[in-house]
This record gives sequence, C-alpha cells and structure tokens, in this order.
Amino acid sequence: MERFEIVDEDDRVIGTALRSECHGNPALIHRVAHVLVVNAQGALLLQKRAACKDIQPDRWDTSVGGHLDPGETYHQAAVREMREELGLTGLPLTFLYKSKLRNEIESENVATFLARHDGPVAWNEQEISEVRFWTPGEIDAAIGTGVFTPNFEEEWAMYQAFGRHYLVERESGPGLCAGDSFPDLLRDAD
Repeated sequence: MERFEIVDEDDRVIGTALRSECHGNPALIHRVAHVLVVNAQGALLLQKRAACKDIQPDRWDTSVGGHLDPGETYHQAAVREMREELGLTGLPLTFLYKSKLRNEIESENVATFLARHDGPVAWNEQEISEVRFWTPGEIDAAIGTGVFTPNFEEEWAMYQAFGRHYLVERESGPGLCAGDSFPDLLRDAD
C-alpha cells in the first residue's frame, strides 16, 4: 500500500499516512510535484486523466503531477513522474514556485517546475488517456466548464500570476531575476 509523508503547514514532515487516508481527509497535508511542459510556441502540454483514476477521472490536468515518495525531494519526484507519466528523461527542470492547494478532498503542498519540450511523448496509458498541447487561449476558454481538474484551474491561475512572459519571452530564461518578487509562493523546492 502506498504511503505519503504527512507535513505541517510549513512543509515539515510530521508522519506518514496511506494514500487512501490522504485522499478523503483534507487535514492530512501531503507533498506533490508538478511539471509544466511548454513548447517553443508557448503552448502547455496537458494530460487527460484515465477513467480509472480515484481523483478527477477523465479530466484534463497539468503536464505532470505526482506525489513524493517518502524521503524524496520535490525535484526528484518531478524527474521520476516525468519519466513514469510521459516517458521524458534528461530534460532540464526549472523551479517556478511552491503553492498550497486545498479542497474538500485533499490538501497538497505543491512545487511546480518548468520543462521545455517540442517532441512527442510516450504516455503511461494506465494513468493517462490522452495528451496534447493547449494554447493559453484554448485553456482560458475552457476554464470553468468542467473540462479541467479544479487543481489544474488553480495551477493555471498561479501560472498566469507568475507571468507567462517569464516562461516564453525572456532571453535570460525562465524563473525570477534579481529584483523580481513573487511573495510566499517562492521557496526552495527541495
């Protein structure tokens, strides 16, 4: 049975719990890594969750998302999940921000990374039914229609607040530069 590390509001490990306990009890905060895979045109790769998933089946979600294994860092989990879900290896990851996603089903502390990739992916058909690149306009038009997971809709709002221009237009590359600020969401990911 899969176990997650349980953390406090400051992301310090305070114990472990079964996956089934975490999904259904929002008091049990656990850690998740997300990767936003963006192509050269600024479109975002999204995955459609398989019908058999216990949370939000048949809905479009972030490019990569997965729970941390006990003892694993956010970065290690992002690399592992990118390989397991999309078959992608060797892509550099840039840490973007850290956030707290809370709802009536679960509570997650999430570290979000960026990867750039234009090529095909070999997704895990047990977890994902479809993948495709979505333009920002396509995503904006579908927000609030039930197409996406609630967590992705929150992620999209944070991604936009962070500034898509950081991800597709800056010559210096993605992420924050000296003098930039993004209060409370930016902390070390590991």
